[in-house]
Amino acid sequence: MRRIAIIGSGYVGLVTGTCFSELGNIVVCVDNDPRKIELLDAGEVPFYEPSLGELIARNVQARRLSFTTDVAAAVRNSEIIVIAVGTPMRADGHADVSGVRAVSREIGYALNGPKIIVSKSTVPVETGDMISSVIRHHAAAAHPVSVVSNPEFLREGSAVADFLKPDRVVIGTDDPEAERVLRDLYAPLDAPVVVTDVRTSEMIKYAANAFLATKISFINEIANICELLDVDVRDVCHGIGYDQRIGTKFLNPGIGYGGSCFPKDVRALEQLAVERDYQAPLLHAVELVNRRQVERTVVKLERELGGLRRRTIAVLGLAFKPNTDDVRDAPALAVIARLLDRGARVRAHDPIANDIARGILGTDQIEFFDDMYETLAGADAVVLATEWNEFRALDFTRCAATMRGNVIIDGRNIFDPAKVRAAGLRYLGVGRVKLPPLTAAPVDAAAVPSQPLSEGERK
Repeated sequence: MRRIAIIGSGYVGLVTGTCFSELGNIVVCVDNDPRKIELLDAGEVPFYEPSLGELIARNVQARRLSFTTDVAAAVRNSEIIVIAVGTPMRADGHADVSGVRAVSREIGYALNGPKIIVSKSTVPVETGDMISSVIRHHAAAAHPVSVVSNPEFLREGSAVADFLKPDRVVIGTDDPEAERVLRDLYAPLDAPVVVTDVRTSEMIKYAANAFLATKISFINEIANICELLDVDVRDVCHGIGYDQRIGTKFLNPGIGYGGSCFPKDVRALEQLAVERDYQAPLLHAVELVNRRQVERTVVKLERELGGLRRRTIAVLGLAFKPNTDDVRDAPALAVIARLLDRGARVRAHDPIANDIARGILGTDQIEFFDDMYETLAGADAVVLATEWNEFRALDFTRCAATMRGNVIIDGRNIFDPAKVRAAGLRYLGVGRVKLPPLTAAPVDAAAVPSQPLSEGERK
C-alpha cells in the first residue's frame, strides 16, 4: 500500500487516483477548483465517464479515496505525488505547461522529505527536467526528489478499463528505487512494463498520439479519394486490415478526430520540431487533412441542398466521441460553426453533452433537444457527427416522416445505405459508393421559409 497524492482531478487525474485506490492504495485527489471538490465530496462526478462513479463511491466508503483543495497537506502526507494537470494548446501551437510549473512550485514549497514525483500530464520533452529544477529551487531543504515520467494512455469513454487492463505501462526514470516503487505500484495489473529515461518516456506519449492521429487522417484521405473513384472505402479497409502491419483499428473514416489530446498533441509535437529547424511535413499534413474533413462535410451538404442559407440542419452528436460529454475540439462543433456561417439554422442533440455544448455554443441560433426524433422535426438534412449507439438504431421511416428534406450525412459511416434509401432518404457517407439520385426531388427553395434571417443569424 502506498500513500499517493494526485494533483489535478480532471479526466486523467480522477481516473488515475480512483483506480490506484481500487488497487488498495490510500489516495487523495487534489484540485484548485473548490466546486469540483464539493461535487466529489457529495458523491457526484464532474464529468461523464462510464463506471467511474461507482468506483469512486466504493473507494470513498472504504476510506481509501478522498478529495481536497489543500496541495501542501496532500504533498506532506504522501510518498508519491502525481502531476495530472492540463497542458492545453497555446495560441502558437506549443503545449502550455504553466500549470505543471505552478504545481511543481507548490510541491517545492511543501516538500518535507523524500518524494517520488510522477508526471502524468502530456508534456513536451524536457519537461521532467523543468519539474525537477522548479521543485528543488523552491524547496526549503534539499530533500531527495526523483521525477518520473509515467504517461497515461486512457481513452475517454473507456478510461477505467484502460487503466485496469493496460496494453503497457511506461516508466521514465534513471533512479532504480523509483523504478522499483513504480513497478510495485502497477504490479497488480500484470501488464508489460517499458522502462526508459524521462525524455524518451515523454516522447513515447507524443509519438503514440501522433501515430493514431496519422492513421485517422490517412484513412480519411483514402476515403476522399474513394469518393472520387466510386469505390467503397469500407471494402478497402477490410482488404488492408488483414495485413498485420496495418491492422483494423483506427481505420474508420469520418469527419475527423477531436478531443483534448490528438489535436493539441500533434500540433505540439510539430512545434517542437519546427523550433529545432525541422518542418515535420507529415505531422502538418495530418492536421491539415483533419481540418479539411469538417469543411468537406459542410460542402457536401451545401451541394446536396443547393445552398445552406435558411436551411434547417439537424446535428446528431456533439461530443467528440461516444461515451463522453467532452466537446473539446469536437468535429460536430466545428461543423455547426460553419453551418451558421453559411446562414443555416441548427437543431442539435447529444445523449450526454447537450448542456456542455449549450454553454459553449449558446442558444441564439441553435436549438437543443433531449429527444433525437424531435431534433429532426422540419430538418432539411441530418448530419450524424458522433457514433453513439442510440443513433445506430434510428428508424429511417420515422426520420423521413419527421424531416422536411431527405438528406442524411453519415459522418461516421454507421448506417446501412440501403436501409436509408429504402425509407426514401438520400444517403451520403464518407468514402462510400455513390448512389443514384432519388426519383423524388430534393428540397427546393419553395419549401424553405422565405422570411429574412433574424438579426442574430450569420450571413
